[in-house]
Amino acid sequence: MSRNSFYLLFVFIGLILLQALVLNNILLFDRINPYIYIAFIFIYPFKKNRFSILSIAFLLGLCIDMFSDSGGVHAFATTFIAYSRPYFFRTIFQKTELDYEFFSLKQESFGKVFNFIVILTFLHHFLLFSLLNFSFHNFFYVISNTILSGIFTLFIYFLGSFILSRK
Repeated sequence: MSRNSFYLLFVFIGLILLQALVLNNILLFDRINPYIYIAFIFIYPFKKNRFSILSIAFLLGLCIDMFSDSGGVHAFATTFIAYSRPYFFRTIFQKTELDYEFFSLKQESFGKVFNFIVILTFLHHFLLFSLLNFSFHNFFYVISNTILSGIFTLFIYFLGSFILSRK
């Protein structure tokens, strides 16, 4: 295994443990919960073969589902954002599949990275809360949870990436 593979394995396990043991126990105002585990989908390297990211995203969501007892909604939402990630990659960063090998979020402007992460976060949260509630009677509850939890997740993600970034 390469050094990058060990790093990704460490981040994968660390995010699962952080989410399951710490963040799932945080519930602000009885409705806001950060879901920082999706950061793994953002940092996973871009490759032409999408099977690996889809498999890992499903496994990541399934692990969170086992700790949360949520019946597979995390697995679906995480797999969906991993599936849609190349579309937003091409749209926001204006890159092609030839650029996958040399692409890094650290090399892009903050505005593009911010847009990419915000879109995927809110997409994940909307799917998650829609499937958890699964009713049109709770539509405004789903929207408010999506927005508030999304903002909290983004705040923690960007704060953590600022603290952990190496200069």
